[in-house]
Amino acid sequence: MDELDRRILALLQKNARLSYREIARELKVAVGTVYNRVKRMEETGVIRGYTPILDYEKLGFGLTAVIGVKAQGRKIVEIEREIAKSDRVMLVYDTTGEYDIFVVAKFRDRADMNSFVKWLLSLEGVEKTNTSVAMQVVKEDTRLGLED
Repeated sequence: MDELDRRILALLQKNARLSYREIARELKVAVGTVYNRVKRMEETGVIRGYTPILDYEKLGFGLTAVIGVKAQGRKIVEIEREIAKSDRVMLVYDTTGEYDIFVVAKFRDRADMNSFVKWLLSLEGVEKTNTSVAMQVVKEDTRLGLED
């Protein structure tokens, strides 16, 4: 991974619909170079896919929750995998501290969230949860700035 790869990724993060030709023109390199670099990053898993950035609130998912999960040590990985399968879940982190797992999820309303939390508590090995509801989304962007 070198500076050119980072610059290609930065452009793709801003607009994944850019053509290889447009990227090559912007970076002043050959189209074949861009093509080969992108294909290599896809094959090695640096690029895992392309997806639009959505406004979840406009889609009816106006409630965001951050949920801490305390779990039995031998069950943590199994619980994380089960949580990750949920369509409501955006992020699952295995963490240190009081809670073993942190989950960021989107819900249509309180009833939707309540149902999810009850399901979560029903998983074998889950000892307790702590749910915080986001009052306002200040920044929600999983794209990382790659240009120095």
